[in-house]
Amino acid sequence: MNIKSKSLLPAIVLLFAAGCFKPASEVRFKAADNPVVAHRGAWKKRGLPENSIASLRTAIELGCAGSEFDVRMTADDSLVINHDPAYNEMSIEKTNYADLVKFPLSNGEKLPTLREYLRAGMSKNQHTLLVCEIKPSETSKERGQLIAEKVWRLVHALKVQSRVVYISFDYDILKKILQLEPGAVTQYLEGNHDPDQLKTDGVRGADYHFSVFHAHPEWIEMARKNKIILNAWTVNEAQEMDWLLRQGFDFITTNEPELALEKNKIKGL
Repeated sequence: MNIKSKSLLPAIVLLFAAGCFKPASEVRFKAADNPVVAHRGAWKKRGLPENSIASLRTAIELGCAGSEFDVRMTADDSLVINHDPAYNEMSIEKTNYADLVKFPLSNGEKLPTLREYLRAGMSKNQHTLLVCEIKPSETSKERGQLIAEKVWRLVHALKVQSRVVYISFDYDILKKILQLEPGAVTQYLEGNHDPDQLKTDGVRGADYHFSVFHAHPEWIEMARKNKIILNAWTVNEAQEMDWLLRQGFDFITTNEPELALEKNKIKGL
């Protein structure tokens, strides 16, 4: 199956206006016609910091269908972009943003806030989805719920919801997003729920480590039956990319977006 012909890959759309939701079909953000999601942006080949605005801009310039990034919340409730729970050996959840921002990224950028990151993702971007991973709180489940709500509210305040996909290892975070917006595009990362369960709960995607799909190949057809988006992470080897392309995955999340784009081009010939 040629992935370019699949109905799930094009644009993921959510419209929020005047306090109510309109059907997703009314507005569409058309993602690039490839399955490549740059993991923490396109950083590796150019030696950029992961999760930096520069790596996001590079993913957009490459024409990736999506660029993934990680969101955490500081002690003073600032939403920042960082994968690890600590930044410069300081716990993000226990440190104020003003103290974290004193230490720049390796390319001189300051630690970006979610607001800054989303604005950068809106600029000169006609084709790259913003794949927002909401990290679970290390403090409490309740704080994780608060983070989810704050992320969702900022996405809508900036009117960027038409191009944002929410992902998380915390199933309750995704349920919180869906409580706020039943039509939101959410994808689960943990790999311990089959596509039937995702469908029941309104979660739109199985975004699992590629080993999960090898262990449960029947989930691939189950996902198609339920119209569940198929995504695999973090896929950096050519052989694994080839297998996923043959299986017709909607998205492949990778630290090697240049290789994945080339593999997809060859597959499409």
